[in-house]
Amino acid sequence: MMKKKSFIYDDLYRYIGNRSLKSLFRYTLFTPGFRYIYFLRNCQKKNWLFPLYFFLLRRYSIKYGIQIPYQTSIDRGFRIVHFGLIVIHPGAIIGKNFNIAQGCTVGSSEGKKRGTPIIGDNVCMQPNSVVVGNIKIGNNVLIAPNSFVNFDVPDDSIVINSQNKIIRRDNPTGKYIVYKL
Repeated sequence: MMKKKSFIYDDLYRYIGNRSLKSLFRYTLFTPGFRYIYFLRNCQKKNWLFPLYFFLLRRYSIKYGIQIPYQTSIDRGFRIVHFGLIVIHPGAIIGKNFNIAQGCTVGSSEGKKRGTPIIGDNVCMQPNSVVVGNIKIGNNVLIAPNSFVNFDVPDDSIVINSQNKIIRRDNPTGKYIVYKL
């Protein structure tokens, strides 16, 4: 398994296209979404600084309206495009190169689809979209704004919520997933 430090630099790469220490300092100080990711990844290391990182993660969770517990399994290349009102269930499994925007929820549900989602690589959740239940979202999927997804989505698709419509496209996230890992 890769070290969590490299996860931080891979996440930084998704923001700016490089992995320099100067950029790390700049984005940690001035970019709220990346600042949250920085403390999230450091909490996941569980070293002797864990109490400090956990305190700062909770502080920024309240300040920015982001609820992503450090137990959540998120692979490399995580990017919060616009921060605010983001909720991800700790049981969700998320692949690499994942974009999430403001107002999005990745959560659990009860009933037939009881459980939490598994989200593939190169997935982009647009503003106010919701993904809930024991479902699988494939690779290279774009979830359009204001979509409610509680069904499986195949690879290379765009989900439009007008009537739970799925459109098959080659590389639908090409414009949205910049600086792929």
